Amino acid sequence: MNTPNLRLAALSLAALAACAAHAQSTEQQTPEVVVTATRTAQPLTDVVADVSIVDRDTIETAGATGLADLLARLPGVEISRSGGVGNASNVFLRGAEGRFTAVYIDGVRVDSQSTGGAQWEQIPLSQIDRIEVLRGPAAAVYGSDAIGGVIQLFTKKGEGPAAPYVGVGLGTHNLRKIEAGVSGAAGEGGAFDYAVGITREESDGYDIKSNAGHNPDKDGYRSTAGHARLGFKINAAHRLDATLVANEMKSGYDGFTYTPANPENDQNDNRMHTAGLTWSAQWTPAYSSRVSVTDSVSRYETTPDAYLTRTHLRGYLWQNEVRLGAHLFTAALERREDQLANDPIDRSRSQDALALGYGFHAGAHTLQLNVRHDDDSEFGGKSTGSAAYGYAITTALRATASVGSAFRAPTLYQRFSAYGDASLKPETGHNVEVGLRYASGSTSASVVAYRNRVSNLIVFDSGSTACGQAFGCYNSVGRAEYKGVTLSAEQRIAGVALRGSIDLQNPRDLATGKQLQRRAKRHATFGADTVVAGWTLGGEVQASGRRFENATNTQVLGGYALVNLYASTRVARDFTLLARVDNLGDKNYELARTYVPPGRTLYVGLKWAPQP
Repeated sequence: MNTPNLRLAALSLAALAACAAHAQSTEQQTPEVVVTATRTAQPLTDVVADVSIVDRDTIETAGATGLADLLARLPGVEISRSGGVGNASNVFLRGAEGRFTAVYIDGVRVDSQSTGGAQWEQIPLSQIDRIEVLRGPAAAVYGSDAIGGVIQLFTKKGEGPAAPYVGVGLGTHNLRKIEAGVSGAAGEGGAFDYAVGITREESDGYDIKSNAGHNPDKDGYRSTAGHARLGFKINAAHRLDATLVANEMKSGYDGFTYTPANPENDQNDNRMHTAGLTWSAQWTPAYSSRVSVTDSVSRYETTPDAYLTRTHLRGYLWQNEVRLGAHLFTAALERREDQLANDPIDRSRSQDALALGYGFHAGAHTLQLNVRHDDDSEFGGKSTGSAAYGYAITTALRATASVGSAFRAPTLYQRFSAYGDASLKPETGHNVEVGLRYASGSTSASVVAYRNRVSNLIVFDSGSTACGQAFGCYNSVGRAEYKGVTLSAEQRIAGVALRGSIDLQNPRDLATGKQLQRRAKRHATFGADTVVAGWTLGGEVQASGRRFENATNTQVLGGYALVNLYASTRVARDFTLLARVDNLGDKNYELARTYVPPGRTLYVGLKWAPQP
């Protein structure tokens, strides 16, 4: 990172710290609990890692946008997408490749062994109740893939009396949405809890391409998604949980063979499901365990150009925790099985792992140590480790530092397709970071500086013919560096909640010095909301600097700034009205070259949910 950026970061930190110091509050709040940082429940105030939380209220005000759009409003997150909702999307954490983020839904791993990484367009935001985003490597906890970070998605958990809901919505491009569900608990002491929901969403869409010679039709989508989450408390020490999430989405896209004389209606067919079963046991006041079996399928098909790929993941986890005063010891055995069907490929592999962890929190000191060894059935073993330390300078101000290593195993497609190389090595990353965080009442501010270097980076080399294909081959000769500073703050002033973040980063190819594709050196988000006459009113600004479509940095994707507005109110005892406008200025911009975003969009929704 250059000197001007470091100066800006330092000045911004000073301003945030000054603001926080003058706004210190004696308000006492119960700290939020997160599980993503170490795979164990921890108060957010004890977490040394860089974590963001998205709650249900924030998801509700997201309107009809996709999951990737919502994540893009968080610190350290950028996205790219080939068109609108329903088209191929990618999420970058701290500038790292999309495949470097491990994604879970209710503890179930989601991944594609063809593209690498989660297929974000397949995951239904309508079924998600909470999101935790961990920035920074976590392979010593989660194994392969978590080089850039981890994103955990959680569906709603039932509690209390039965709470049904029904919602309808209309929006731009003839968007129609209807949803329904119910959650609650039953039995003595609420021993059985449940939450189920279903959503149907359709849109006529718009023409997503801007280049000459493409099909000028509207590229709409339709999606049917649902979830079920059931829990049973056997007794005070034992509990069973079962989860299921499914989505079927069909969306239009523009292929490469269009001619006016023979137009084709190109269609994507995305299907995914996740399922998990978990037994949690508290054997003694000090010792607890968790056993889970998980299953996920990601399927993608196109018509009339025939292409079909299907990834099936199966996971087994035995997690053990021993708490002794200020000390927490963890040990886990985990197995992951991957299978890819992508004609003519029909291959599978497995990874067996042992993970050990130690946490300490007392007084001003917090320490977290993790080591893990993964044994892959194809290329052998890989060990990773991490160490993080936090020191509370005051009750509100804490400094942190951490180091960690991570890896991602090559996908089965990268190894065994016509363009693959069976001898590809795992991609490996080494990260160092330091942070300073302030939190008191409704005020918080933080600055985190990091540097993550990745070697054996797998790239598609169009100049190589080693695989026998003139178009090119995969090889693991790349090196990349993701370096930057993230500043974020939240503050409530006179009834107005303010929030914002600025990312100054330099994701670059170490061999060429070029900026990595579709990632900016600067991006930021700012937001505010308040309550006026019974209305919750809010606004957001998303800004991004210049990016490049290609590795040589000759195809420019211009910078942009978007303004989004939303408002909600209770129009009757049991009815809530939501209105949202995205891209208020109808900004023309690109997240991927020649692909057109949806422009200014309006969404209006009405939800019925009986109040107690």
